[in-house]
Amino acid sequence: MKLPKISPAEWQVMSLLWQKSPEPVSTSEIVKALESKEGWHSRTIRTLLDRLEKKKAVRARPDGKRYLYSPLVSLEDGLRQESHSFLDRFFGGKPAAMLLHFVQEAKLSSEEIRKLKEILGRKDGKA
Repeated sequence: MKLPKISPAEWQVMSLLWQKSPEPVSTSEIVKALESKEGWHSRTIRTLLDRLEKKKAVRARPDGKRYLYSPLVSLEDGLRQESHSFLDRFFGGKPAAMLLHFVQEAKLSSEEIRKLKEILGRKDGKA
């Protein structure tokens, strides 16, 4: 199944749902959290929820006079898709180019360098 394209603003909504999962989250809880965190108006948040529902990224279930939202896309699947999109846009789909860039730019501890060497050693052994 192809995952829907999720905008940066929609990611904020999805992140909240993923944090609360597996419990569904009411519209009012989502609005309250994102109004204070992002400063968005409730109408904006409701529009994002509607878009995510139309994209089949979330499910809205009526519960009395309110709706409860649950993610239909897992965090892992969302991250995988966004990672591939990032890799394609910025590094021509080449993981090594991305890794080299980040390793060169990052301040790494001795422990992080050791772990990277260990992972690369295992990869080298499989090649």
